[in-house]
Amino acid sequence: MIQYISKPFKWFFKLEAASGLVLLIAAIFALVISNSTFSSIYFETLEKYLFIGINEFGLKLSVHHWINDALMAIFFFFVTLEIKREFLQGELSNIKQALLPIIAAVGGMVVPALFYVVINYGNSETINGWAIPSATDIAFSLGILSLLGSRVPISLKVFLTALAIIDDLGAILIIAFFYSGDLSIPYLSLILISYILLLILNKFSVKIFTPYLLIGLCMWFFTYKSGIHATIAGVLLASTIPHRLKEHDFSLLVKLEHAISPYVAFMIMPIFAFANAGVNLEGLSLSSLLNPVPLGILMGLFFGKQIGVLLFSYVSVKFKFADMPNNSNWLSVYGVSILTGIGFTMSLFVGNLAFVENTQYIDGVKIGVLTGSLLSTVFGYFILLISSKNK
Repeated sequence: MIQYISKPFKWFFKLEAASGLVLLIAAIFALVISNSTFSSIYFETLEKYLFIGINEFGLKLSVHHWINDALMAIFFFFVTLEIKREFLQGELSNIKQALLPIIAAVGGMVVPALFYVVINYGNSETINGWAIPSATDIAFSLGILSLLGSRVPISLKVFLTALAIIDDLGAILIIAFFYSGDLSIPYLSLILISYILLLILNKFSVKIFTPYLLIGLCMWFFTYKSGIHATIAGVLLASTIPHRLKEHDFSLLVKLEHAISPYVAFMIMPIFAFANAGVNLEGLSLSSLLNPVPLGILMGLFFGKQIGVLLFSYVSVKFKFADMPNNSNWLSVYGVSILTGIGFTMSLFVGNLAFVENTQYIDGVKIGVLTGSLLSTVFGYFILLISSKNK
């Protein structure tokens, strides 16, 4: 039974570690293209409008919006499947094991936000980006951890994975409550009706995905029109997918998670990275990082994350709320805390939502996220390397 329960985690870790490299390549490619002679083609293509639908039944959105609203809904669907499985059967199902990453994740969301707020205090336009440095990129952070191989104990990999998953859950809640527009009651009612239908399917243990998918597509359209960000439809849909805990039972959740994971890791996320990491660096100087938005994000990701995660972890262990990860020490936990400052995917996504009406700050968001994530990568890796040699 223990081997059965650990299989999803081992598979998940291998997948996320590999996809981190693909994400890095996509981000570098975006930076190169956006600063080459092809930059105009890159930005113009993202702003081109595409109509998807039949006659008057459909939506006309820019390529950039299709990626951030539709493809990312699939990503959020996948992430919620992971979160649900982890709480029902995985590393977060045991409250004693779950407490450390949960408490650490709270610190890793609150402290970076405070850093950003302090730096942007009094600026009504930029303060809305407070949540940008609060998220951790699972793929990148686990990818860096995987470079150290067996020198890092499996318990630390479990800790980082669980913490990043909780971070994603926090990001989902932040998006739902703080980055939604004017709400439409009729469309909200249609979302509720759709969700009730999905719950009925779950209640009767329907194990065919087609009815879930058809209702989910309608719910995505209703969500887009409602004022809530469209990606939340993916979260709602995933929460209704049935999962059976017994080994011999069929689980639609696990089947879907395995089926779509390669597409999310190696297609959707790289496309998102390519579409969102491009920034024209012409005229960029060190002083550009001192502007409130990039500086707040940089400080939040690099300093806020490591301070929040390490401090909250230390307090929870000191007061015996949680246990230290096996075969680890505080230096190695500190190294992992630094790695949580790799925000990239989720930070860029939240940044687009935070400044949807103030697009002049988007380049600053990208600069802050890329710089903060790079510093966290380099310092986190070397701290973990040093801690492994001290054992």
